[in-house]
Amino acid sequence: MRLLSTLVNRVVKLLFAAVALSLVTGCSSSDINDYQGTTPNLDLKTFFDGKLTAHGTVQDFSGKVTRRFTVEMLASWQGNQGEIKEWFIYDDGEKQIRIWNITDLGNGNYIGTANDILGQAKGQAVGMALQWQYEMLLPVDDTEYQVAFDDWMFLVDENTIINRSDIIKFGVTVAEVTLVINKVNN
Repeated sequence: MRLLSTLVNRVVKLLFAAVALSLVTGCSSSDINDYQGTTPNLDLKTFFDGKLTAHGTVQDFSGKVTRRFTVEMLASWQGNQGEIKEWFIYDDGEKQIRIWNITDLGNGNYIGTANDILGQAKGQAVGMALQWQYEMLLPVDDTEYQVAFDDWMFLVDENTIINRSDIIKFGVTVAEVTLVINKVNN
């Protein structure tokens, strides 16, 4: 009996340590300043100008792809005010439109709003990376969930961005979105 009790205590301690480690590492995020000095520099006004297309996937917490989608975009700027119109088409036929209104605050700092964004998205670009953070109402079936996005964009070259987003609920990443955005050369 004593051997069983010792074994159970060890298993419980190992499980507790594993959960604690996963919570600590799961809540950590890259720091935007890690990209200081990287090139090419990501400037939203330069990249998001004109027609763009994107292809993406949504993965659940286990990594399984649950949705695929394409996006047509049209972006324009008037001084430091930008508008990015996005037309989403999902693999199940669902369509969605989002219109971002973005303000370039200078020094790589941006704020943005859109119809399904709660409050303002806040972004900072350093080197080839940009991090957006915002809260959003996310429709799933017949319900909307308030979730947080930790959204990272990485400029690969003058025509390509890779966008990776963690979707977070109650401090836990519940899904990930990966998107490749390409400029359409006319």
